[in-house]
Amino acid sequence: MTTIPRAEASAMQEALPAILMRIVSELHDVAYLIERIEPQLLDLGGINILESPDSMKVMQGIDLAVQKTRGIAEFIDTITGGMPEGWMVDVATALSLVKLAEMQKALGGSGRHGHSQPLAKAAGDFDFF
Repeated sequence: MTTIPRAEASAMQEALPAILMRIVSELHDVAYLIERIEPQLLDLGGINILESPDSMKVMQGIDLAVQKTRGIAEFIDTITGGMPEGWMVDVATALSLVKLAEMQKALGGSGRHGHSQPLAKAAGDFDFF
């Protein structure tokens, strides 16, 4: 990691705090998606699903995954607040390793704000790719 004046930064170098905040946004999206699994499992299995110890462990695992994901997001958000804007990193290699195009676009700074997942789609809707 280097400190480079903004005028000298290359096209693939970006401010580390900005990149970390995009990661925070993606982590919140992941937590939201994981959280949506639990009610679906209850709908599919009914209330009796909670009587099985194994099913209860799965439900607790879902809750823990959401808590951990949100915790990591808040941790990154907090440490980013005290970080100088002048810290620049080259994101080219890291972005080339991201396989999901939407996530790559979001982390690459395409200007998307809010959730990457459509919140208004009905069950059964999907996009062809």
